[in-house]
Amino acid sequence: MPDMNIPPIDISDYDYPLPEERIARFPLEMRDQSKLLVVNDDRISGSYFNRIASQIPEGSMLVFNDTRVIKARLVFYKPEGARIEVFCLQPIGTYGQTNQASWKCFIGNAKKWKSGELKMEISFPGGNLSLIAERGEAIGEAHLVNFKWEAPGMPFEQVLEFAGKVPLPPYLNREPEESDAERYQTIYARFNGSVAAPTAGLHFTPAIMESLEAVHSSFEYLTLHVGAGTFKPVSAADAREHQMHEEEVIVEKSFLLKLLQNLHGNIIPVGTTSMRTLESLYWLGVQLLNGQEPSDYFIIKQWDPYKSEVRIPASEALQAIIDYLTRKQQTAIHGNTGIMIVPGYRFRICNALITNFHQPQSTLLLLVAAFAGESWKKAYHYALENDFRFLSYGDSCLFFRKD
Repeated sequence: MPDMNIPPIDISDYDYPLPEERIARFPLEMRDQSKLLVVNDDRISGSYFNRIASQIPEGSMLVFNDTRVIKARLVFYKPEGARIEVFCLQPIGTYGQTNQASWKCFIGNAKKWKSGELKMEISFPGGNLSLIAERGEAIGEAHLVNFKWEAPGMPFEQVLEFAGKVPLPPYLNREPEESDAERYQTIYARFNGSVAAPTAGLHFTPAIMESLEAVHSSFEYLTLHVGAGTFKPVSAADAREHQMHEEEVIVEKSFLLKLLQNLHGNIIPVGTTSMRTLESLYWLGVQLLNGQEPSDYFIIKQWDPYKSEVRIPASEALQAIIDYLTRKQQTAIHGNTGIMIVPGYRFRICNALITNFHQPQSTLLLLVAAFAGESWKKAYHYALENDFRFLSYGDSCLFFRKD
């Protein structure tokens, strides 16, 4: 365990009873009809998401994660009938490869697929193709899988659209339905790359956006491609021993300029992924100010924020990134973040958080507890007592920062 300026974190303190019937297995018919729990200091109130504009301070800047969920689950069958599920996590190399691609994947029923090729026949508008998968070496708990197909100009992400299934969270305990392809995706999703949705954004509709514009809210977008590690529970008794996953981040220079202009206002990330990205930007700026320039691709490790007390203003950290991009003549910053936000973390950028209800003893719940303080317990108790729906397809929360 690295040296950190935080005391032990007993993960059992971040547990709560979650009955199976309170997990939302399916989305509501209308996205914005979900309930909204508002937590401001110790004041807790219930509302509905279609009224969120009345809860947001006028002139707030909302930050959305515009990643798009790919149909990452591929189901193959061996000639003798064994079912093999290949869960595509991330490409080795860049997106957009044609004819062949290599991906880091989880393999379900791996003992039945020691070697050799698996084949799947796929029909798509205008033709058919054969998708061939070959198992490679182990990469931690995952494996390298090499894919081949013959469809001139068709990238692998499009192959997945025709061949794959929506990667619903495992706790939903059901197969995806046709409607999930649209409902497990935000209305503003743009860039392929996630294997789990940034679920706080699932409540937004065009009408909600219009209502927020009416109170002079502005909308800005960044990209964090959500990995399967988001569902990994904290199994260590002391959460400081948990190994956090890393996820790819892409942030435009134009976004950084807008963020810098709005620092003294209300910055409200939509979802924990947006929040982790915003706070990671601060630590990237700190790295740059300390003379640690990335080779092209930055990395924020999970405990970087806790190694020493840092008093650099957020404005200076953000300006350092902007100056770096200007110097390099680049329009966006690319990298990975594995930042783990736990109680004891001091937030530099975010003033409020729109999020869903999270699993007990999860890194996401630790983040909420870091942001809201002990109010999270009262909030979750209120939600359980008042029939709120939990997890990815469940209801929403609006937390204001507990200083």
